[in-house]
Amino acid sequence: MGFNCGIVGLPNVGKSTLFNALTATVNAQAANYPFCTIEPNIGRVAVPDERLDTLAKIDSAAKIVPTQLEFVDIAGLVKGASRGEGLGNQFLGNIREVDAIIHVLRCFENTDIVHVEGSIDPVRDAETVETELMLADLESLEKRLEGVSKKAKSGDKEAKSWVAVIEPALNMLRDGKPARLARPDDAESLKLFNQLALLTAKPVLYVCNVDDSAAATGNDFSKRVFEMAQKQGNSAVVICAGIEQEIAQLPTEEQPEFLETLGLKETGLSQIIKAGYKLLGLETFFTSGPKEAHAWTMRKGILAPQAAGIIHSDFEKGFIRAEVVSYKDYVDHNGESGAREKGLLRQEGKNYVMQDGDVVHFLFST
Repeated sequence: MGFNCGIVGLPNVGKSTLFNALTATVNAQAANYPFCTIEPNIGRVAVPDERLDTLAKIDSAAKIVPTQLEFVDIAGLVKGASRGEGLGNQFLGNIREVDAIIHVLRCFENTDIVHVEGSIDPVRDAETVETELMLADLESLEKRLEGVSKKAKSGDKEAKSWVAVIEPALNMLRDGKPARLARPDDAESLKLFNQLALLTAKPVLYVCNVDDSAAATGNDFSKRVFEMAQKQGNSAVVICAGIEQEIAQLPTEEQPEFLETLGLKETGLSQIIKAGYKLLGLETFFTSGPKEAHAWTMRKGILAPQAAGIIHSDFEKGFIRAEVVSYKDYVDHNGESGAREKGLLRQEGKNYVMQDGDVVHFLFST
């Protein structure tokens, strides 16, 4: 299962520098002018998870396969993007295709790096981008409503269902609020809502890009962003994209010492992953043995057959049962054999709700 995040923001806020750090590549050209990223760059990164390394040691696994995240570096938005300003229409289309938005906000002063608005104000910048996304959604929904309203009035049940989902979202946008606040509770309506692919329905993680001196503590700019995020029910993290890029170029064994000298406990990548998992309701389960220790990403609350299908569709179709050990029990008893001896390996059926950290072996028929 993929985890697809679009990195967005105004020009020159550090988006491409962050992308380079996250993917440990130089695919995204970081330049001091707007629109240096013309096509969205896509990078996949391994998700660091100490649990996977521990399982690999216990089972003497010949191979370690972490789960991965996908990041899309989307060129900078400007005022008027919803009307096609800059390269607006293209970029809005790129945002529409991602699962979540990582909104990079400039929280540092630097007279050598121009700001399109002429001053540093991350809350204003966030509102600028959010407004463009809302205007794009507003236009999209008004067209959709026009198309289904006539059918709904004539008694078409499907059209009525669409109207019931579109109108609350449209009213929310007309009030200057994001469509995610009109997300329906019932499953059928939610399915239709998700099909609308609204930009402002996507979960948002604000990334406060600060200078080196504020990497460990944040600053007044980032504090304002955190206050804004809390009011919205969104999340925020503080990173220094420049430092992250330096860390990415270091050998793995040297990174902890470098972080310590800066007063940092973990990399910005780790912070973004943790916040991102929580944002999208993602969890991890494992398969482990002498051949391979493998981490798999799943949606929170899925059933065992669905988790089996993440590995291979045949596993879900022919699902018989799952042999499950919690990560803690697996580690405490030195692997599957020890957990089995203690009666901690469970046989679970089709209605078992997967838990984060489950170590699983799926049995299926062909």
